[in-house]
Amino acid sequence: MKNESSESTKKSESTKNKSLSPEAEFSEKLTFRDYLLATEQRANKPLPIGRLILPLAIQAGIIFAVPFLSAYTNITGKEVILQTVPVNSRNVLQGNSLELDYNISRLSTLRRVSGWQELLRRNRGRNGQLIEGTTLYVILQEQPSFSRGVPRAWRPVRVTSNQPRSLPTNQAALKGVYQDGYVQYGIENYNVPDEERQQINNDVSQAVRQTRDGQLRSIIVKVKVDPQGKAMPVSLWVRDRNYQF
Repeated sequence: MKNESSESTKKSESTKNKSLSPEAEFSEKLTFRDYLLATEQRANKPLPIGRLILPLAIQAGIIFAVPFLSAYTNITGKEVILQTVPVNSRNVLQGNSLELDYNISRLSTLRRVSGWQELLRRNRGRNGQLIEGTTLYVILQEQPSFSRGVPRAWRPVRVTSNQPRSLPTNQAALKGVYQDGYVQYGIENYNVPDEERQQINNDVSQAVRQTRDGQLRSIIVKVKVDPQGKAMPVSLWVRDRNYQF
């Protein structure tokens, strides 16, 4: 009886072993120590070179894209003169930055320009105003200057939701986005170098003393506008003094 029981047990174990897959049989033999060793080896295994280079390449691309785009605008852009809206001097200089509000940022200016009604018809919200985030192009036309001093600002002559493909040499299209009741062109804030901050403060203060109600004379800004409508600042005039960016 013992022999028959022993043989039956062996046959049962043999049948069990045959029914197991190689992976299952290996997992039964694998101890917890083996698992820890395998995990440690996998953690210490160096990453493939591609997984290291790709994130670095993306970061480098982002870093170098900004100066490249600025250089592209500087090389291919057309010089355009813009006029700011006179505001209280306390709102112009904020710490290390200069914050400017352009006349073409105001809807009260753009409503008087050709193409406004068509733009509004295409992008009208439920409140009857432009939809937030609406992209538009303001076509500006050069104005002749009769002196060598502060140049005259270009005049807005048309507004459209489509990028103009061809314009006369004395015109340029500036791309903007409608947000929070104003049109933003990406040229509203400037970092002021330490060595120029005091001088700008002095010029602003003198300009205010020469006007009524503490209102600042319009600051004139020169920008370069590339064929896509993106602008970058070049210089500005506070009173009759020019500051380069």
